[in-house]
Amino acid sequence: MPVKKVGIVFGGQSGEHEVSLMSAESVIQFLPRDRYEPVLIGITKCGGWLTEGNPWEALKQGTKDPGGPAPTALLSSLDVIFPVLHGPYGEDGTIQGLFEMCGVAYVGADVLASSIGMDKVIMKQIFRANNFPIAAYTVAWRRHFEEDPESVLEDIVAKLGLPVFVKPANLGSSVGVSKANDKAELAQALKLACSYDRKVIVEEYIPCREIECSVLGNDFPEASIIGEIVPHNEFYDYGAKYSEGGSDLLIPAPVPAAVSEEVRALAVAAFQAIDCSGMARVDFFIHRDTGRVILNEINTIPGFTRYSMYPRLWQATGLSYPDLIDRLLVLALERFSDRRRNAT
Repeated sequence: MPVKKVGIVFGGQSGEHEVSLMSAESVIQFLPRDRYEPVLIGITKCGGWLTEGNPWEALKQGTKDPGGPAPTALLSSLDVIFPVLHGPYGEDGTIQGLFEMCGVAYVGADVLASSIGMDKVIMKQIFRANNFPIAAYTVAWRRHFEEDPESVLEDIVAKLGLPVFVKPANLGSSVGVSKANDKAELAQALKLACSYDRKVIVEEYIPCREIECSVLGNDFPEASIIGEIVPHNEFYDYGAKYSEGGSDLLIPAPVPAAVSEEVRALAVAAFQAIDCSGMARVDFFIHRDTGRVILNEINTIPGFTRYSMYPRLWQATGLSYPDLIDRLLVLALERFSDRRRNAT
């Protein structure tokens, strides 16, 4: 079998730039070299593209090279692309649209599923339409908060009470996320979230255990065993996710078999509800008092370091990290081949 050229795209303009570099490092390291040749493509924080030398090392060292325009000829020459980009301009359907225009296969969700998975508000609306169990939430808008902050604060407290969690609608890795225990903290949380997005989702506080499940596949997706995250901080914030010793990962999660199966079935259902493909990590809460399973969100490009929950869950299920990369590339090529059957 001829070696296929795999474009590994990383960096990007979002607040998750550094997370992307960590994920890409592992993909580069463990890409099966007997079947795939890596082509490194970096995107700077300003949106410039780097293709010469070692773009990963350049971005890691904080290069001053502004980069150039998207190398569409290079992209079109590749067999398949593995986007290791988290957050806006990488996980939200924008770069997937570029890959579509270049006529190249790529790992993961397509334009629509990526967009839905990135926008927490639209995602929740899809979940609610499917009668999935979700937490109560409301939406705040930056313009409204800037013009009449007191009204926005009063509306949130009236609908959800306190405490609440405040999140930018279109970001991940817990960037810009805060827990607000009173109105003063709520105002600060909204100000922070609004610095990242014009739309903010505010969710009810739930005393819970945090559970995650990995999904893999296209038209016939499968769920991994499930894991539990026990953060050392008050909640699973950026530090807990990416600092050594910031949290404990319990794999498999110590829950009854029936709960595990409920989570796994819901993970696949959420994956299918947004018409996802390739991969996704689906996050859940289990209410500490009632034991109720609550669907939180779906991540279409989850953290991909060898220590991240997505690959670790598959490793515990029986799929090694290199084999997982291979499987994702095969799924990308399968989806691309299927898409080319469409009449245009």
